[in-house]
Amino acid sequence: MKATPAAAPRPSRVRARTTSIAAFVVLAALVPTTATASGTQEVEAELPYVCTLPSGQLSATVRVSADFPERAEAGEAFTPSDVTTTVELPAEAVADLTARDAAEVRAATRLAVGVAQNKATAAATWRGGAEPVALPGSGPLTLVTRGDVPSVAGRSDGDLTFSAGALSIDLALKAADPATADPGSLTVDCALAEDAPEQGLLATVPVGAGEQAPSGSPSSSGPAESSGAPDGGQPDGAGDRRPERQSERSPEVLENTPGAAADRDDVPPCRYDEQHPPTDVSLNAYVTGYANVKKMKGAAYLPPSCVLIEQGLPVPGPPDPEYLIFDTLSYANFHYRERKQTPPFEATFLSFDFAPVKATMVLEQTGTMRIDSRMKMRLSDFTTITDTYVRAPLVLHVLDLEVNGTPLDVGSGCRTETSLTSEDPDPANFPGDHLVLYGRGEQIIGLPATGYLLLSGGVLSGETTIPAFTGCGTDGEDLDRLLTASVSGPGNQIKQVQGQTCAIAAPVFPSPENEGQCTEDLQPYEIPVAER
Repeated sequence: MKATPAAAPRPSRVRARTTSIAAFVVLAALVPTTATASGTQEVEAELPYVCTLPSGQLSATVRVSADFPERAEAGEAFTPSDVTTTVELPAEAVADLTARDAAEVRAATRLAVGVAQNKATAAATWRGGAEPVALPGSGPLTLVTRGDVPSVAGRSDGDLTFSAGALSIDLALKAADPATADPGSLTVDCALAEDAPEQGLLATVPVGAGEQAPSGSPSSSGPAESSGAPDGGQPDGAGDRRPERQSERSPEVLENTPGAAADRDDVPPCRYDEQHPPTDVSLNAYVTGYANVKKMKGAAYLPPSCVLIEQGLPVPGPPDPEYLIFDTLSYANFHYRERKQTPPFEATFLSFDFAPVKATMVLEQTGTMRIDSRMKMRLSDFTTITDTYVRAPLVLHVLDLEVNGTPLDVGSGCRTETSLTSEDPDPANFPGDHLVLYGRGEQIIGLPATGYLLLSGGVLSGETTIPAFTGCGTDGEDLDRLLTASVSGPGNQIKQVQGQTCAIAAPVFPSPENEGQCTEDLQPYEIPVAER
């Protein structure tokens, strides 16, 4: 289904079209093909920016793509999905980075997005992360980041518009030779160019009753004085706050908390015991999430699982003239009935798109999970950025299998041959098969922390290859090839949500003054909600 074209010609660099998209899929196994969503705009915008680098101000091209609903009701929250930000920096920017003896870069982006309805505005921050890329020998540098964005709700009838504003790019640099000096990191600030089409408009979502506006085009009922792009790119909720621009009907920018938390009776216990006595640095937390099976075009749900964590002590990191850096190494294990595994979970999928298959599985550790966190405090404004990598050796163990309602005996040893594997950003220091999940947290003075931090939790994401299966089948029946052909392969996205930790040595119980971190019996107070 095509979107109604705009009455006026649209610039060639900004376009939108309507399509049906598969629901986002995510972590370790086999699951049903998810029904596609109808009434969705797939928006692609190409915008000019001016970025400030050590060599001066340089022109850059930024492409933003995301999926929006065609229409929403007043008060109905929705979340733009499949959000990708692609930044193309010119060759001069590459020279700035290689001048620091950098050979590889990992990018994280923060795009300020103005949300406007009628004459009311709000501001959101779209964050994205990327895998490391090598600096090109010549030509431009292209950085592609993906991430999750806040939900938004229009408070009244009228078109809801989304407009791109200031962009910050955090670049973590890596030298080609580990023996050389650490090239450190760099934050590149970019401003929307004055000649940007329609002042950076990304999309228009009609809210409530009325004629549907053309996809991606401004509405006559939209803001007359501004595109809604936030001033200066302040973080969530810190955009233009002038009284005449705000009212009780302003759009709401919401944290992503879809669904409802599981009842405590439905989650496994998560406490230390005589076999696992706590120390002064012991933490516990629940984690949950989704993982996709790319071949199955579906997602597996990982129910809330207990993790016991031993938090390390921070030590000084590499010197950097712009940051004060500390590194922390922590260790963790799943804890379920005295085993280092998740609770069993069921998933249903369509094998080869027609045969319904139901599997019961667990994720089992083959070694201790390692958590590496690097906290960087910017000396200019004391903003802290924390990058965290979780490295987990995990095999997928299939306990039961049903095909078209008929049980198949997989035996007791049906599992992946090796751990789920990811491309490690530092393979020389972390060889072997393991899953890698990444999260970034940010703390601006005077504002709550955002993103992922070990203590407060948040979203961790990554991509994994599911290895071939082995040991599946009994009485001479070999099911290895069936499962391998149906499930195994690369490109499976993972999204895990960790809840607030409970610090056993200094528990914080719920009170009128404090949000709860621990229950009375020292279990995690928060049960997180999985996000797609």
